[in-house]
Amino acid sequence: MTSSPRNSYEDSDCILKPVNDFALFAGFSCGDADLDDFFNNEAKPHDDQLLAKIYSFHLKGEKSVSDAVAFCSMSNDSVKLSNRKKSRTFPEGKRYKSYPTVKIGRLGTRSEYQGKSIGSRLLWAIKVLFITDNRTGCRFVTVDAYNNLRAISFYMKNDFIFLTDEDKSDQSRSMYCDLLRFKNSLADTG
Repeated sequence: MTSSPRNSYEDSDCILKPVNDFALFAGFSCGDADLDDFFNNEAKPHDDQLLAKIYSFHLKGEKSVSDAVAFCSMSNDSVKLSNRKKSRTFPEGKRYKSYPTVKIGRLGTRSEYQGKSIGSRLLWAIKVLFITDNRTGCRFVTVDAYNNLRAISFYMKNDFIFLTDEDKSDQSRSMYCDLLRFKNSLADTG
């Protein structure tokens, strides 16, 4: 890992950084009309109204950095776990009503970069960003994933699990990833 500005993540392969110039979205398409509309028309108003922070994801070469290959929006959130999940996850005395999280609101990879693990690399960078020098507690990353096989499989492959089964027939499924488990897995392999 290399040193990065406070709200960015950078390593030898990629850069994740806040969007300051919304012209980056010109011509953006990930092949999903809803996501394309968000990034082309709603990202800036969400950022302006402090509802989400928009990030761009870039690949690094030996001497160059790519244009943005993916984007995501993130905001603060909290998650309430069932008593059963709390007892498996937290020791006595750390079982609160809710836990602090960062929520991925929207995530889209440019169509021409899909199928190249860009989304997984972006999720990796988000996780590292929030376990490194975090200013406040942030135990989980949450997402309301589209309830289709492609989206659910993608998040499950990246260590997200379902928050509940009550949304099985909804348009989206609430999922979360435990950042402490991720952090510990890095320590075990490093």
